[in-house]
Amino acid sequence: MTSSIWTEKYRPQTFEEVKGQNEIVNKIKAFVSTGSMPHLLFSGPAGVGKTTLSLVIAKQLFGESWRQNTLELNASDERGIDVIRVKVKDFARTKAIGDVPFKLIYLDESDALTKEAQQALRRTMENYTRTCRFILSCNYSSKIIDPIQSRCAVFRFRPLAEEDIYQMIDKLSTDEGLTVSEEAKKALFEVSNGDCRRLENVMQSCAVIKKDLDGELVYSMASVAKPKEVKELLEVAAKGDFISSRKKLLDLMLNYGLSGLDVIKQIQREIWNLELFDEKKVELIDKCGEVEFRMSEGSDEYVQLEAFLAFVVMVGSK
Repeated sequence: MTSSIWTEKYRPQTFEEVKGQNEIVNKIKAFVSTGSMPHLLFSGPAGVGKTTLSLVIAKQLFGESWRQNTLELNASDERGIDVIRVKVKDFARTKAIGDVPFKLIYLDESDALTKEAQQALRRTMENYTRTCRFILSCNYSSKIIDPIQSRCAVFRFRPLAEEDIYQMIDKLSTDEGLTVSEEAKKALFEVSNGDCRRLENVMQSCAVIKKDLDGELVYSMASVAKPKEVKELLEVAAKGDFISSRKKLLDLMLNYGLSGLDVIKQIQREIWNLELFDEKKVELIDKCGEVEFRMSEGSDEYVQLEAFLAFVVMVGSK
């Protein structure tokens, strides 16, 4: 997991600072305040606060000695059974320092653990319940075996809402002396997709260029086409002008340095804003899925995108 300097600088120290996950935070606070906490499973997309909340839990439980009582591992790097049998087991079998009766083991990206490693982890969770608690973080809880899920309190994180993203933008711009226009705020929300880490990285990149952030700068630094331009591209194709739409597509990809997968994902979002019958929109969405699959399997991006535009022309002329 990579973090920008800003991400480390603004990492929350208390539960009140964690944004966008109020229900989860309130439940976790109740666990921590009683000093009796089950194993936890955090599931959700990247950049929504899973690791941050885990570190806040450690800091609130152990205070100054949180580093000595917390083991943090990234399971995508160390995903074999030996890691569970050696590193995790050795840490779990020793008593915690201080008043809290258990240590904390945080396994990031635990859905990358092999099935054998997960079975070994299940036994470790079973045998060392008195001396340690596990926090497992993953993008897809379905990849965690049922015996582990049944031993954990499962919390599903959601992408940050627009209001929470705007609060983060205001805080960062005030602390860093930035001026962010309304257009730039909307652009930051669009490109971040509720991912706070991506938001901070894009703002940091923009701040290096200039202190006054506008929409143009945000889209260029995030390597994302403006939604308006993608919509125009689709509208031209829907009117039957294949040559002009093809030229717009090539200009978009060259100007913003976009890959075919980036383009098809943006196209998929903008299809719903077109003035077409719902049946036609469904046809286009279905075609998006087919094109995305073909590109992920290694097909030529330009050929697939041109074929998609030809399909839009055909659907638009019906």
